[in-house]
Amino acid sequence: MNVRKNAGRASSFLLVLIALGSFFATYNFLTMMTRNKSGEPGRDAADGAIGDPIIQMPEELKRSVGPKRPFHVALTATDAPYSKWQCRIMYYWYKQMKDREGSEMGGFTRVLHSGSPDNLMDEIPTFVVDPLPKGMDRGYIVLNRPYAFVQWLEKAKIEEDYILMAEPDHVFVRPLPNLAREKEPAAFPFFYIKPSENEKIVRKFYPEEKGPVTNVDPIGNSPVIIKKSLLEKIAPTWMNVSLRMKEDQETDKAFGWVLEMYAYAIASALHGVQHILRKDFMIQPPWDLKLGKTFIIHYTYGCDYSMKGELTYGKFGEWRFDKRSFLHGPPPRNLSLPPPGVPESVVTLVKMVNEATANIPGWDDGR
Repeated sequence: MNVRKNAGRASSFLLVLIALGSFFATYNFLTMMTRNKSGEPGRDAADGAIGDPIIQMPEELKRSVGPKRPFHVALTATDAPYSKWQCRIMYYWYKQMKDREGSEMGGFTRVLHSGSPDNLMDEIPTFVVDPLPKGMDRGYIVLNRPYAFVQWLEKAKIEEDYILMAEPDHVFVRPLPNLAREKEPAAFPFFYIKPSENEKIVRKFYPEEKGPVTNVDPIGNSPVIIKKSLLEKIAPTWMNVSLRMKEDQETDKAFGWVLEMYAYAIASALHGVQHILRKDFMIQPPWDLKLGKTFIIHYTYGCDYSMKGELTYGKFGEWRFDKRSFLHGPPPRNLSLPPPGVPESVVTLVKMVNEATANIPGWDDGR
């Protein structure tokens, strides 16, 4: 009888231990999940949050584990002087960052959609593709970008499993790791790409049966790091959606110069692909003031300042750097530095342009 009582007590004690163990395991798991969620940022934009949460990358995947996953750097370009000098600076900084610690940069290709070689073929690894048939771009040269990627992916031998879609006016400021995952590309969220606010137009190309409009990410195709096999599926759709958008007068008027960016976002959603949104992917002077831990400077906006260091955006400054000032040829070497008080992002950009132009052979030959 005592043996049975003792056995019963032991069993009860064992059950209590198991229950307590399960409780603490569950508590620790939920605590970990809560911490992860509480640390998840919103889709911050230059003028505030856009609303949809970022697809968060698990902490354990943010750290570099296992072998490197190199990505191929690809940028589409024309043979115009304006495009060439930007490509030369971009390629210079790619070479400076490629082999530094933390980098997962692989090969590099300038996808030249002029249809014929140019005088940078020996300086920059280049793959020549055709432009769209004459008149099809309707003066919107960016429409050649998706067509260029379709051709390059079909015809080129690309060793890496991932691709970074970049642009000529990108400057690498830090070694870039592979921010993407197998089924989740990494992209930069643009504050002016607002699918939810343009739902009526977006629904022309992304019908309701495909899902909520929030499936369309606030991105363009660049910068994006993506698995090559995913891009091979998305690129033809991206091209076709771009062409359809350009043909639709309402869409063309509403989206203007960002039409092709919306087309990429919609094409990705049509294939069920959503992106990890990385605000630290790049900064855009003069609006972003500090480098922080960003990887790319995108100098698409003009930087105009008074000699007191005050921003005079929209009005030519006493000091300025604007890529559009050099439409017909490269900027000179040794540009003047900004006056005191100008943000770190702009000062760094000009210093990096100056370093590149000082070290690129034949910079002043007009290429």
